[in-house]
Amino acid sequence: MKPGEEAKVCDLVAEAFNEFIAPGYTDEGVLRFYMYANPETMAERQGLDHFCMVAELDGRIIGMIEMRNCNHISLFFVKERRKGIARDLLEHAIEECRGKKPGLKELTVHSSPYAVPVYERLGFTPTDEERIENGIVYVPMKYSIS
Repeated sequence: MKPGEEAKVCDLVAEAFNEFIAPGYTDEGVLRFYMYANPETMAERQGLDHFCMVAELDGRIIGMIEMRNCNHISLFFVKERRKGIARDLLEHAIEECRGKKPGLKELTVHSSPYAVPVYERLGFTPTDEERIENGIVYVPMKYSIS
């Protein structure tokens, strides 16, 4: 993600979140999500312990992945599904993370219940039951890097 693209990235995130994830959250969970997933806080995180990659098609952002500490997916949304975009973003993020942390063995994610089948197709496995924290519903998952 280039500086200044945060609003476009967050628009993509909001579109998918509102359609697929927000209906399963409490009002508190939706508020907490948007406290994290907004252009200002996203810009502040970049370059610290986070980085964000985007997928573009014809000048439009069609996917994004944000990594924390090169071992946790903090945001991962794709507009055009079942076209390999999520897999490509994940592979590029892993490559970037391995460059920064050569001994990296696994990634984690707190998946929305909606996205669990997507993460499973990408090779993630659940590590625990569904949880709810501050109105945010998630399933802890991990991906082993060979």
